[in-house]
This record gives sequence, C-alpha cells and structure tokens, in this order.
Amino acid sequence: MKVVLTQDMESLGLGGEIVNVAKGYARNYLIPRGMALEATEQNIKLTERQRKNIEIKRIKAKEEALKVKERLSGISVTIAQKVGEEDKLYGSVTTMDIAEQLEKQGITVERRRMVLDKPIKTLGDFTVTVKLHPDVSASIKVVVVPEA
Repeated sequence: MKVVLTQDMESLGLGGEIVNVAKGYARNYLIPRGMALEATEQNIKLTERQRKNIEIKRIKAKEEALKVKERLSGISVTIAQKVGEEDKLYGSVTTMDIAEQLEKQGITVERRRMVLDKPIKTLGDFTVTVKLHPDVSASIKVVVVPEA
C-alpha cells in the first residue's frame, strides 16, 4: 500500500515522501497516529503544497539538534551504583538512568534517542551515542562508580 509520510520516520523515510508499506501497518499504525496519509491524488497534491513548510521544519530541527550536540560535547555523567564481587553491579545502568542524570544537569534528552547496545553492568568509563537527528549524533561519557 502506498502512503505519503507526514513526518520523518527513521525506518521509512522523510516527511512528504511516498513509500510502499504493508496494508496492515498503514491502516493500523501509520494512518491512525497521523504519521502518514493514504497516497491518493488529493493527498499527494496537498503534500506538494506543504513541501516547503516540511523543508523549513526539517532545517529547524537540524539546527536545534546541532545546538544540543554543542551542549552535550564534553558532558560527563557520573552514576553511582551498588557493587558486588569483582566490581559487577547488582543492577545495570540503562538509558533511563543516563537521561535522569542529564536532566539534573539541565539537559533534556529522550532516552529513546540514546544508543546503548546492552545495559552497562560493570564499573568504568563508557561512551554513549545520542542520535539527535538523522544527520546529527553526539557522544557523552558515562562514568559508573561504586556507591559509597
């Protein structure tokens, strides 16, 4: 089924593009959530008229992402966790913990934007990538220390 995307979607494409997706995915997920419109002649013409606005929004989003990247450069997050034998953590450090610590420093980043292959389960220094925009990503340093 062909649909016109109304917003940028990392897995499908950019807003305003016509993409081919499964019928169920379009009817049950994309269209009800307002992420896409059925690719009828009328909707395609409407999207063509709105293309300039979409481009302006995309440029603004990239500029904002660059500003956040600038703020994140050089940021270090220290997280204290309970430690067992051989410096293994009782729990693990997840993107939610990192997002909380960033918020305490005055920077709000959605935890879904953080790329963490697996939860951190040992002490040490780690680098976490934050995907702010399809073209912009930043790295933050996460230091896991034992709880006093």
